[in-house]
Amino acid sequence: MTAILLPVFIVCVTVVATELAAAWIHRVVMHGPGWRWHKSHHEPRRGALERNDLYSLIFAGLSMGLFWAGATVASPLWWVAVGLCVYGVIYFCVHDGLVHHRWPFRHVPRRGYLRRIYQAHRLHHAVRDRDGCVAFGFVFVPPVARLRAELRANQRLQDDGSSNAPWPGRDQS
Repeated sequence: MTAILLPVFIVCVTVVATELAAAWIHRVVMHGPGWRWHKSHHEPRRGALERNDLYSLIFAGLSMGLFWAGATVASPLWWVAVGLCVYGVIYFCVHDGLVHHRWPFRHVPRRGYLRRIYQAHRLHHAVRDRDGCVAFGFVFVPPVARLRAELRANQRLQDDGSSNAPWPGRDQS
């Protein structure tokens, strides 16, 4: 039984940890020094691909490296790689398919958690610049009312000129 439960546990923990890491990377890296790539994701898309898709290649490479390490060095790393792939499929389906309609069909959820994810990400894209955005997670998102209030507060800070940095300790270079 442990032979089945441990891999399932590793995969589940990896999916949750990846969401937490992705939200941090999105906020700090993509809306920071990596904005040059990520900016394309906040602009109208021209064609099937955008520069932001390069981040997916980095994460896919990390997963492939973990598959290799898991097969040759330590087998638990193989299950971590599976967890990264599971997260990648969730991201592809929810973020690229449901939210950004990068598939040939469109569906806008009318209720439930998928609607909350959809609305949260739309609020994230309500800001075209790298600063003042909300909802950096892709799968676990705060309530929409809280995000709307945070977005209004960020806009007031920028409109008042009372702060150029919506997040403390964040340089604007």
